[in-house]
Amino acid sequence: MNEKIFPISKDKLEEIIKKYPTPFHIYDEKKIRQNLRALKDAFSWAPAFKEHYAVKAAPNPYLLKIVKEEGGGTDCSSLPELVLSERAGIVGEDIMLTSNDTPADEFQKAISLGAVINLDDITHIEYLEKNAGLPKILSFRYNPGDQVEGNDIIGKPTEAKYGLTKEQIFDAYRIAKEKGVKRFGLHTMVISNELRNEGFLLTAKIMFNLAAEIKKKLDIDFEFINLGGGIGVPYRPEDNPVDLPFVGKGIKELYNEILSPVNLTHTAIKFESGRFITGPAGFLVARAIHEKHTYKDYIGLDACMANLMRPALYGAYHHITVAGKENASCDYVYDVVGSLCENNDKFAIDRKLPKIDVGDLIIIHDAGAHGHAMGFNYNGKLRSAELLLKENGEVKLIRRAETMDDYFATLNFDE
Repeated sequence: MNEKIFPISKDKLEEIIKKYPTPFHIYDEKKIRQNLRALKDAFSWAPAFKEHYAVKAAPNPYLLKIVKEEGGGTDCSSLPELVLSERAGIVGEDIMLTSNDTPADEFQKAISLGAVINLDDITHIEYLEKNAGLPKILSFRYNPGDQVEGNDIIGKPTEAKYGLTKEQIFDAYRIAKEKGVKRFGLHTMVISNELRNEGFLLTAKIMFNLAAEIKKKLDIDFEFINLGGGIGVPYRPEDNPVDLPFVGKGIKELYNEILSPVNLTHTAIKFESGRFITGPAGFLVARAIHEKHTYKDYIGLDACMANLMRPALYGAYHHITVAGKENASCDYVYDVVGSLCENNDKFAIDRKLPKIDVGDLIIIHDAGAHGHAMGFNYNGKLRSAELLLKENGEVKLIRRAETMDDYFATLNFDE
């Protein structure tokens, strides 16, 4: 069992809401730091280790500064994410640009920052060289095809738009080497929200074998192997979290078994986890404003899928608790919904919960990754505020809520 605990008492939450009305996302700084340290500890055996936090999960400079303070970097997939990293004080090779169908201005900004560029296709070598120049260090993203199953979130590798085939990746490194690139990395990202420990060992085995083969055939020394992210969040209380010490030990054994014989003993290990770092540390706080009893019993919140669209997008489960009723019996069954004009605007369907009264504060757990970041303005909905619960107990506003002025700012009302 993995207990779902909201780190703020009901009384304190009510005080916070007097200043910052619901709905809002709030992140627990202490938990973010714990997650970063747990990942780093699991790979303390490696010659070097770097977590490049996936900015897309929660693009906020306050959160990126925490990552930086814990020794991490960023993984970016757009120009604004590169600029966000820069403004958070993360520059140089602490940034990886891992994008696809990448426009020239993103490559140019990455080059100017000295970032590691991770190419998604063999044709991008020529495009990069023509539009931005070749960088000092270059990586390619490998798609292992049917060696890996994939899942509903990331898709089957054989049907994914990401990465190079094995044949292509050998050609890509050969071409890059002939063009004068001297420093190399290797990357993959084929699992998402994975809770099976064995999935990470399979990824490592595939990548280490590939690196060893490239080393033998092309005499390329890899400075790093990026095993991607994909560390899952135990969204349901009955889910078991990934056993990071076990995974780290297993990958160490594969490292020594496969890379040591080909003298790749100085190769760093990188991850690009996003969900694992901030997901369990984030919460969407909303208030119950309506109840409805028709063919089913509904609880309507002042939040909607514009604040958290994962349940609608993936059918994803997010645990729900009611502030002050954490120990009450869950003997009522509700659909917990928002006000969007879409019938899939539901945070929970047929969920057993305590009796919910209008005015109750509803906590939606594990919303710290791909939550606020996926917000949108359909139906004229406005994105909510983001708050940070600091280690000293202080609550800080790290992104204000949108206003109607923001919503209208890009419109042209001239006749």
